[in-house]
Amino acid sequence: MPHQAEAQVDACIDVSLEDDRWIDLEGRAHAALLAVLTHLDLDEGEVSVLGCDDARIATLNAEFRGKPTSTNVLSWPSEERAADTPGAMPHLPTAPHEVEWGDIAIAYDTCAAEAQAQSKPFDAHVTHLLVHGILHLLGFDHENDADAQLMERLEVEILDTLGVPDPYQESGA
Repeated sequence: MPHQAEAQVDACIDVSLEDDRWIDLEGRAHAALLAVLTHLDLDEGEVSVLGCDDARIATLNAEFRGKPTSTNVLSWPSEERAADTPGAMPHLPTAPHEVEWGDIAIAYDTCAAEAQAQSKPFDAHVTHLLVHGILHLLGFDHENDADAQLMERLEVEILDTLGVPDPYQESGA
């Protein structure tokens, strides 16, 4: 059996840009998906990403969640994969039957404002939100403490493989 680093994975990202300020969103999204695939030992996955602005994400948030405000990232999983019990692993997809994981929208304005307010590099914050959104597509959530701990631990581990610092660590700590 090949070592995880030698395993062949197929990461397919379809990026649509509605905001010209997004630079290399496709590259960051591909790296995030590849890191998630590798970390969770999955063979393949397909994700669509919409790079938009606050106005567009506010419209989507109102339409799909009943919240007419902007947010940083939204996810629409292709299937319900949530775990049966809090803190347990979700029902991860099995290739080749469950390759299409779903869609993500990410808002430039909110991401930039959050990165600045948290004194984080923009690229690191966007990468974190992409990993976060992809994990949502796989059934991870933060609706209760046990699920949040699992999701945050995975985010930190995955981001570490991408050279992104722990986003949950307090600045200056």
